[in-house]
Amino acid sequence: MKFVMPGGTGQVGTVLRRALSAAGHEVVVLSRRPAREGEVYWDGATLGRWAEEVDGSDVVVNLAGRSVNCRYTPGNLRRMMDSRVDSTRVVGEAIASAARPPGVWLQMSTATVYAHRFDAPNDEATGVIGGGEPGAPGYWSYSVDIAKAWEHAQETAAAPHTRKVALRAAMVMSPDRGGVFDVLLRMARLGLGGPVAGGAQYVSWIHDRDFVRAVEFLVAREDIAGPVNLAAPGPLPQRVFMRHLRAAWGVPVGLPATRWMAEAGAFVLRSDTELLLKSRRVVPGRLLEAGFTFGHPDWPAAAGDLVRRLRGPDAR
Repeated sequence: MKFVMPGGTGQVGTVLRRALSAAGHEVVVLSRRPAREGEVYWDGATLGRWAEEVDGSDVVVNLAGRSVNCRYTPGNLRRMMDSRVDSTRVVGEAIASAARPPGVWLQMSTATVYAHRFDAPNDEATGVIGGGEPGAPGYWSYSVDIAKAWEHAQETAAAPHTRKVALRAAMVMSPDRGGVFDVLLRMARLGLGGPVAGGAQYVSWIHDRDFVRAVEFLVAREDIAGPVNLAAPGPLPQRVFMRHLRAAWGVPVGLPATRWMAEAGAFVLRSDTELLLKSRRVVPGRLLEAGFTFGHPDWPAAAGDLVRRLRGPDAR
């Protein structure tokens, strides 16, 4: 099959490209800075020659969007919004203008669309969409607005012959350098992997190989469309999540951090505390109902697998 992956040069794109190529698929990555064979230039906002790759392809997986690992200034939030909405809109235009449109369009979204909550998990059917919930800083609602606008751009695209799936993805854990697992593990190894602001906030995650398998599953299942949560079925409170990560590496202690310490650290790292403090309790209702089986459903075993791969000869 031919996969076209706008924005496929980041961590998640690297994981998916590697796996799909190894399985014998043709993968074309659309990038603002193409540097390798199989990469084609696009600007993420206007139609160009790259649209020829979409015409006749089997699957489009749009991963494009500015990284959320930044300070949530008004300018950065606007760039996060524009990069997601503009790229989704123009992918829809390319599909609409294709003589042979792809059969399925998988559009990256985010589990951040759900409310900051502790009381119950969010699945696709009963989950609470966030924005203005008690106990959450007001500016967090803009992240929800971004997610809703992102999905709306796909929903309203004129692509009647292409099935659309919105991937409400949790954090994808892989041993690749620079990914979220790498960052969290480095914190644990430095002794900083303790509870943050009490650690009651939930962490939702998915093992990289389950992410790839879920993508392949959704490509094959022609009866599934709309939002799908890509998250392991076992989200954990942050203090428990980090305790298991420390155990996987062999770090006995993790220093706790107060909210103000987290805010200071995020400022130094040019990031934002929403990534640490928002409770993302997300479960994969539709995947489980459709019969998808997770290879790594539980975090202790998943963390152990990721650590072994990082330390082992096949580590990437």
